[in-house]
Amino acid sequence: MDENLREELAALEQKIAELPKGYLSKKTINGKVRFYLQWTEDGKKKSKYVGDALADSLRSQIEERKRLQERVKEIRTQLSVPVQSEKKPLPSFRTTVLTGERLRAYIQPVEGYKKRACFEMLKSYLCGNSRDKVFILYGLRRTGKTTLIRQAIADMGASNFAKCAFIQIRTGNTLAEVNADLQLLSDRGFRFIFLDEVTLMDDFIEGAALFSDIFAACGMKIVLSGTDSLGFVFSEDEQLYDRCILLHTTFIPYKEFEEVLGIKGIDEYIRYGGTMSLGGVHYNEPTTFATAQSTDEYVDSAIARNIQHSLKCYQYEGHFRALQGLYKHGELTSAINRVIEDINHRFTLEVLTRDFVSHDLGLSAKNLRSDREDPTDILDRVDREKVTRRLKELLEIKNQDERSVSISDVHRKEIKEYLDLLDLTVDIEIQTIPVNDQRQTRTLFSQPGMRFCQAESLIRSLMQDAEFQTLSAVERAKIIERILDEIRGRMMEDIVLLETKLKNPKKQVFKLQFAVGEFDMVIADPEKTTCEIYEIKHSKERVPEQYRNLLDDTKCREAGFRFGKITKRTVLYRGENTTDGEVVYQNVEEFLCAE
Repeated sequence: MDENLREELAALEQKIAELPKGYLSKKTINGKVRFYLQWTEDGKKKSKYVGDALADSLRSQIEERKRLQERVKEIRTQLSVPVQSEKKPLPSFRTTVLTGERLRAYIQPVEGYKKRACFEMLKSYLCGNSRDKVFILYGLRRTGKTTLIRQAIADMGASNFAKCAFIQIRTGNTLAEVNADLQLLSDRGFRFIFLDEVTLMDDFIEGAALFSDIFAACGMKIVLSGTDSLGFVFSEDEQLYDRCILLHTTFIPYKEFEEVLGIKGIDEYIRYGGTMSLGGVHYNEPTTFATAQSTDEYVDSAIARNIQHSLKCYQYEGHFRALQGLYKHGELTSAINRVIEDINHRFTLEVLTRDFVSHDLGLSAKNLRSDREDPTDILDRVDREKVTRRLKELLEIKNQDERSVSISDVHRKEIKEYLDLLDLTVDIEIQTIPVNDQRQTRTLFSQPGMRFCQAESLIRSLMQDAEFQTLSAVERAKIIERILDEIRGRMMEDIVLLETKLKNPKKQVFKLQFAVGEFDMVIADPEKTTCEIYEIKHSKERVPEQYRNLLDDTKCREAGFRFGKITKRTVLYRGENTTDGEVVYQNVEEFLCAE
């Protein structure tokens, strides 16, 4: 029996040696698809162009090689053929590899942490029977990727833990080094491999198929993690097409913020939401959006460099498009930062224009006069139009003065496309009655803490202008807080729209504007021809004025005609659940936590 297996093994190894090594990759150059054979030799990555006719033949031979290699592994297992001579020392790893007790010490700090909902998706892959696929865990910094990996390893039983290895990729590591370490781990019986920050390798995108075509195909469970989200998007589009499972961690909904971090309250989410870090509650890291400086550093390191590194490593820098000039002059980081700030500054300006000056400031003046603890008539004495006009002027001047980089509309469009791919921005539709032929959208930000910090910093800096120095510090503080309260209200509205849209992929979620007035949110079900209408108020109080639009016969008749029967009228606010006639009052935090 053994003799027959040894003969088969020798024949297979001879045949494998005659078949081409490596894998096929494709690149689109000037609109034409070209195929390349890529392989590693003597620790160096090599590539060779192959024509269309040869590509199919090579593909078949590579598949045959993989099939034979799988059979070789089976025979070696049956024969118990040692991969290394017992007399020779085992070769050392070329990257940072943690196994055994070192790995146990690494995962120990997170064993008491609560888990994000997406953890189940990772666990399902590790426990499932899928082959030829790798699991990609990607997202911006501080969104819990490495913690998810450590939790997954900590959840494994003793037998599987013994087969786990964690590889920490460092800047300068190459795909050839990782390939060599994976070969060693495979030969030593490791079956669960976690590679963190894998996109730090400059040659990752071009050679990503190595993980699925070689190691995952041979029975390994490969989990890849990294902050360069675009790098994974690009590799999934080419090298890992249909051979990967993608899990994006960037968007952290309110429910997870509350359940995992243990922090309750929509205002806390507005202030800090967006990352799994809030000063040592469960994820013991510094608060990311606590200051303007920390926010700017996050934008630069987690977003701008993310985009640039991925573009640099993709198609030999051939995908920068109109951004090439900014990149070559070292100005792309500033440009991305400016686009993000501009999006958030326009949001702040809209709050000032539509909400602060319209009717809410008058309502605020009334509320402040009747405040039980600290009544004041400050907003009666302030010239509201003058305050708002001056703030708007200063905002526009600030935007111009801080723009050290000339950014064209093409630059903005392309940067916005990449922000969308990073799940950082999402556009919500604004529909109108009567119908407006021009499509309108509103840009929502998936990291509210970033938006609020930039808005707060902007408002406080504007209040230092000489125009406002004639007011006392107490009076300026009152105005700042009132403006920020309006910003919280608009942000709460955005959060509800974003999360409702993501939870209801088969329904239409949008804002509906009339000639006068609007519904803050509509959820329309095209299959049932029904809709629900909502008002969203950053308040704990209940007053009939809040739902006047929801009971407006003309508006409801027009909305029902266009979208279907209205089945629910709801005011989302920060108070207790109750009803007022036809209108349901629902606590916004409970709404966001509902399945």
